[in-house]
Amino acid sequence: MIEVTVQQLGLDRTTNSPVVILREKEGTRVLPIWIGPAEASAIAMELQGIKPARPMTHDLLRTVITGLGASVRRIMISALKDKTYFAQLWLARDDHVFQLDARPSDSIALALRVQAPIFTDDGLLEQGPEDGDSRDPDAAAQQLRAWLERMDPQDFGKFQP
Repeated sequence: MIEVTVQQLGLDRTTNSPVVILREKEGTRVLPIWIGPAEASAIAMELQGIKPARPMTHDLLRTVITGLGASVRRIMISALKDKTYFAQLWLARDDHVFQLDARPSDSIALALRVQAPIFTDDGLLEQGPEDGDSRDPDAAAQQLRAWLERMDPQDFGKFQP
């Protein structure tokens, strides 16, 4: 289990999709996760300190969790299956810990709102996104790593909520 932080939120110009880049806290490896526009907007607004006039879904979830006397211990981005990332919310109430299945994008938006740590599996940082056409997962991971290392910050457009 490796702690990561949100390094950047951008727009992949090749797919015109928002992407959140997670970076290991004590290292240089990154994990890009392509997400939906609504979740990207929720993450961007929190990163920029923008408070909407009415609560967004992630703000409502924070209020419900705290109102029930629980807290978010951490989120864990745990698996990649068929090009889809999976995550869990770890909630605690009294001496009970609950693990809930969640989308990574929603988990990240919530974690930012409650200042909860974000973790991922070491293997996900090593492999990166699956390449459906690649027969060699190591080659796909190396290709992604090389692309990210060559990437200029201008390669990603800034996502605007």
